[in-house]
Amino acid sequence: MHRLVIFICLHKISLWCTFFSFFVYCSLSSAVCGCCGALRPRYKRLVDNIFPEDPEDGLVKANMEKLTFYALSAPEKLDRIGAYLSERLSRDVARHRYGYVCIAMEALDQLLMACHCQSINLFVESFLKMVRKLLESDKPNLQILGTNSFVKFANIEEDTASYHRSYDFFVSRFSEMCHSSYEDPDIRTKIRMAGIKGLQGVVRKTVNDELQANIWDPQHMDKIVPSLLFNLQSGERTESPMELTERCFRELLGRAAYGNIKNAVTPVLMHLDNHSLWEGKSFAVRCFKIIMYSIQSQHSHLVIQQLLGHLDANSKNSATVRAGIVEVLLEAAAIAASGSVGPTVLEVFNTLLRQLRLSVDYELTGTYDGNTNIGTKIIKAHEERQLQEAVIRTIGSFANTLPTYQRSEVMLFIMGKIPVPGVHPLFFTGRPEGTRMIQIMLLKSLVQVTAGFQTTNMLTALPSSFLEPLLSFSLTEDPEVRLLVLQILLSLIDRHDNRPKFANISSISDISMLKLKVDKCSRQDNLFMKKHGQQLYRHIYLGCKEQSSGRQHYESLFALLGLLSVELANEEVVVDLIRLALALQDLALSTDEGLPVYTRCAVHALAAAYLNLICQLTTVPAFCQHIHEVWLCIYFFCVCLPLVDSVGMEEQERERRRQVVEKFQKAPFEEIAAHCGARASMLQSKLNQIFEITIRPPPSPSGTISSGYGQSQSRSVPIYEMKFPDLCVY
Repeated sequence: MHRLVIFICLHKISLWCTFFSFFVYCSLSSAVCGCCGALRPRYKRLVDNIFPEDPEDGLVKANMEKLTFYALSAPEKLDRIGAYLSERLSRDVARHRYGYVCIAMEALDQLLMACHCQSINLFVESFLKMVRKLLESDKPNLQILGTNSFVKFANIEEDTASYHRSYDFFVSRFSEMCHSSYEDPDIRTKIRMAGIKGLQGVVRKTVNDELQANIWDPQHMDKIVPSLLFNLQSGERTESPMELTERCFRELLGRAAYGNIKNAVTPVLMHLDNHSLWEGKSFAVRCFKIIMYSIQSQHSHLVIQQLLGHLDANSKNSATVRAGIVEVLLEAAAIAASGSVGPTVLEVFNTLLRQLRLSVDYELTGTYDGNTNIGTKIIKAHEERQLQEAVIRTIGSFANTLPTYQRSEVMLFIMGKIPVPGVHPLFFTGRPEGTRMIQIMLLKSLVQVTAGFQTTNMLTALPSSFLEPLLSFSLTEDPEVRLLVLQILLSLIDRHDNRPKFANISSISDISMLKLKVDKCSRQDNLFMKKHGQQLYRHIYLGCKEQSSGRQHYESLFALLGLLSVELANEEVVVDLIRLALALQDLALSTDEGLPVYTRCAVHALAAAYLNLICQLTTVPAFCQHIHEVWLCIYFFCVCLPLVDSVGMEEQERERRRQVVEKFQKAPFEEIAAHCGARASMLQSKLNQIFEITIRPPPSPSGTISSGYGQSQSRSVPIYEMKFPDLCVY
């Protein structure tokens, strides 16, 4: 009896177990039918209902709204909804049911946009798992679909932070897509653009989240930046990837904080190195223009310091590479003018001057290691010269970004680097030509630094520590060095842009036509001339005696005298300048100096032109009259002679006479007659010009008078009314 009861009980339990197993199976089955479908979890039924029978019909919007409402009402179910959608998507990808894959991703996107609860992190994990599944596919459409979903997710600001989420895979995969080499060019462009958008999304999602993996780490920047530069450089048929890349690159740099600039710029430098992009210069310049305009202005000096360090690192590279880096520095400095070059101003110029010295050394030795026997690279002199000019331009560009006081420090710094024979023995030992070359290069750098220099105090602009060594170079035998010194002095003294008006040695009957800007000499200027005036006069006088001086030297000396007269002249200075002009006239007439004809004529013309200028500035009637009648004729005489070449004058004259004699002996009569007639016409023309100037009544010192209708005319004084000095009356 007991056995029968036990058997019946076991039989009933078996039936119940069988029924329960069948119920569980029906509940877990994907087919929702009959009474078993009603027993499945609600979130699964809601998810299943958003999928239509035909995937071409798209997402069932009414059912999607129900699913969204359920997710908002029961946020604790979000992780299960995400897991179930992920399961369905994986199955549809495996079965190549891509229509349902698109529907699943659309549903995920809508749920992400609608839900911002604390439990969304687990849902995001499922979402990212699905995106990763699509990106790992070899189908371009699925890769683009996954990227688009990730970009939408990246634009969502989450209410809760994630402590464990990683984006390493996405950085690597999107970077790989940026380098896609798909055969079809249109599909290749779409994949690359998707990769760029994906990287942009990663940056947006992680750059401001301190709890995420640091996107600025080198392991990430070394992938992101080269991928962007590759597309920025790529010459595809369409410009869309290039434009999108530039926007993404600018956004990345714009988000860089002070401590992240280096990690963002270093991959750029390495990319330009690895692909030999410095030599073309245009792409490198474009990259750093984007960088300089995108980063915060107060961080500009960090980029410049990196470029300087990279220039030092490439000191033994080819001149074209170094010139490319210097050109980039030039552009970067111009952009950084609105920001700051940083606290290490002198280090910037020290690096550039060191590169200048090295380039001169390479040019002279022909090798990068100082040993001509084992040099491995061929030095091209013209390339080194191009580099030197680029360094000089860059020095000037940096100087233009500095305030006055810092520019004065730079001037002193460069002056201290100029080698003086016998004083700086470490410079180019045994190579005098090297000393001369570096002198010229550094003086050219000073010309760039002083260009446009404006200061109200000449004692500050030209302190003794700078002026004395500068003037010492004005007495060297090298004419190029002397000319550079004069250009530096002209730049520093000219404070009202009067220098172009004294560009040529010329006689002007009315200097009001020059429209000179003249201010009253300040107390500081008077002190400067009292301290350094005699020194300046002495060097001008000695500079006029140099027999190797050419036309440019005398024009610069004339400009220097003119600027001293309008910028720094008081009554005492004017008297000294007139004495200097008379001393120059005596120098030209002296036979003790043994000056060649060209130098005498040049000094005569210089003295005559300057006295014509100074007499009109002082407006002394008797002085003006005397200069007009006497010195003007001397000037024209000398001008006819700044046409005679000073080099080999005697030999050329002897050769000319021989040719004339030979011509008159052998040439036909008609040719000789035509030649003499032309010479006579030219002589008569010059005489007519001189007579016209000397016969014309001189301008009145009283200035101009009004002639009505708002016009003015020169007022002349009749001869019988003029007052002549006693020494001029015989």
